[in-house]
Order: sequence, then structure tokens, then C-alpha cells
Amino acid sequence: MSTFDTPFARAAAGTEKIGANGDRAGLRLPLPGRDKLLPYLVPVAIVALWQLGCSAGWISSRIMPSPADVAAAFWTTTISGQLPQDVLVSAARAFAGLLVGGSIGFLLGIANGVSKLSEELTDTVLQMLRTIPHLAMIPLVILWFGIGEESKLFLTSLGVLFPVYLNTYHGVRNVDRDLIEMGKVYGMSGWTLFRKVIFPGALPSIFVGLRYALGIMWLTLIVSESIAASSGIGHMANNAREFMMTDVVVLSLVIYAVLGKLADVIARALERQTLKWNPVYAK
Repeated sequence: MSTFDTPFARAAAGTEKIGANGDRAGLRLPLPGRDKLLPYLVPVAIVALWQLGCSAGWISSRIMPSPADVAAAFWTTTISGQLPQDVLVSAARAFAGLLVGGSIGFLLGIANGVSKLSEELTDTVLQMLRTIPHLAMIPLVILWFGIGEESKLFLTSLGVLFPVYLNTYHGVRNVDRDLIEMGKVYGMSGWTLFRKVIFPGALPSIFVGLRYALGIMWLTLIVSESIAASSGIGHMANNAREFMMTDVVVLSLVIYAVLGKLADVIARALERQTLKWNPVYAK
């Protein structure tokens, strides 16, 4: 049994009920089988229609290059070493921002979820800051930090902070209070109560915040790298725009999309592994 695989954790997630006499009734929802190729049918069809439209002359190559041209640009930039270097730089920036902003948002969400005093002190300020579009702060951030790595780290961290904070706060506050009281009856308190009841019950909501933050992370990075950067995928796209290399610009967007999907796949795998005690996430 894992750390979070407890009757209280399963009940907090809504997948198991604990009766008065201590019996447990698990709730397992059957999921329909899915063909592994099914999720890729629509993207493949879009690419095929895209290539057909370019080959037939319906789409001008000056406006939108064909998938074959984008693939050729991918090969050229990979052979030259430019693309691997820019991908590594952008990925490092993105996940550094996720680590900093996500950690702050997670800790604030936990603190405000379990402590009324902490909520009264910080939640109002956080909600006010959340309403300010963080991308609108780019001119001010450049004045503060210049166009170096600090500005990109600040913007990315600010972008991911609030999704993680809100979902963590929501998850902690919405754990069944009856389960918390039951845990106290069983002698749990402090860290033990948090580890076995509150945190497992909040995990599904926390992972929702993480997946949402990953999208905000790449969105923020795209904008920050396009405006002020000397390396990275956004810098590559900006240079290609100046020389009217639309195939490289489209390639940059495709790389961002692939990296975003890869990050989401990793987050979902981590979610399934962490919540494998929950029948809803069982394979």
C-alpha cells in the first residue's frame, strides 16, 4: 500500500465510502476501451489536408508553407545544430519558471487552504495581482531586469503561479470536512492528518492546476522570447520572420506545440502514477 493509498485518501477523492462499522465500498467507474491510434487521426488528417491544399495551389507557400517544407526546415536546422540548442534553451527557461512559480503557488495554496490567518493575510493581494495580465508587464519587467534570463524567469514564474495556487487552494479547502473529523477521531493530527487525509484529497485538483500552468508556461515563454531574447525557439522564429522564412516560423510553432504536448503527457503520467490508488485513475 502506497503512502496515499489509505481509506481516508480514497474517501477524500470520492472513490470510497467508509461506513460506520468500518467497512469500505469502492467506487470504480468502467472506462471504455480506446484505440491507441484514435487520438492521432485528427492531427494526421489536418496535416494531410494541409499538404493537399499546398500541393494543389490552394494555399500560397508564401503565406503558409507545406508540411514538406516545414519538415525540410526541421532537417536543415537540426543538422546545423541551431534547433537542438534553441530547444534546450527554451525548455530550461520554461521549467525553471515552472519550478519557481509552481513552488510558490503550491506553498501559498497549501498555507491558505489550511490556515484561515494565512488566507486573510495574503489571498486578497494574490487575487488583485491575478487580475493583472502578466504579459502586459513586459515593458516594466524589461526596465527592471533588462532582456536577460531574469526577465523571462520572472514572467514565466508569474504566469504559472496563479493556476497552481488557485487549484491547490481549491483542492485543500474542498476536502470533505467529515473525513477530517473522522481522521481526528482516529487519533490523527497535524502532519499526519495532512499527509493521510488532506493532501491526498487535494491531489486531483493540484494536478489540474499543474496541467493548466503548463499551457500558461509555454504561452508566456513564446511571447517573452519573441520580444526580447538572444537565443531560444522564439528568437529563432523572430529571426526567420525578418528574413521572410515562413517555413522556420511555422516550424517554431510546431516545436512549441510538441513541447507543450510532451509536458502534458509527462504530467498525466505523473498524475496516474501518484493517484494509482484512486480507481478513477487506474489503468
